[in-house]
Amino acid sequence: MDTEYSIKVYKQYFNFASSHFLIFKDGTREPLHGHNYRVQLKGEACQLEGDMVFDFLDIKPIVREVCDSLDHRLLIPEMNPMLNIENRDGYFHLTPPDGKKFIIPEEDVLLLPITNTSAERLAIYLAKRIHHLVRERYNFNFPKLEIEVEETPGQCAVYTYQS
Repeated sequence: MDTEYSIKVYKQYFNFASSHFLIFKDGTREPLHGHNYRVQLKGEACQLEGDMVFDFLDIKPIVREVCDSLDHRLLIPEMNPMLNIENRDGYFHLTPPDGKKFIIPEEDVLLLPITNTSAERLAIYLAKRIHHLVRERYNFNFPKLEIEVEETPGQCAVYTYQS
């Protein structure tokens, strides 16, 4: 069934400032750096329930919560097979393929269930997390949920989650 209705939500506070580095296919990596990410959401539905796709007052706190969980953290892709991650004595010891060593307090790190911390992979993570929270809290399912992650103005990745 085709979707006929949608909402789009983008607020100034749908943002997070995080650091990361990408590990490329050949094992090289980019330097540790950060972005001030911005997030937009588009949720689609086949019909209107209560004359709405989904209440803006309910979706905004969920998106903000997910963004806030990423804020001021070093984002680490725990599913990257080329990155060695050890948690010892309250510190993450990270060794990428180039052999460099990072030792970071665990409270400054967020391990994400993704293979890399590209804007594309972050969009996938955000879409799945938001979808899960909407289902858990409101028993609602967006048939199609589009998440846009902007890492710098004019440069973004978009992922569409379909259920």
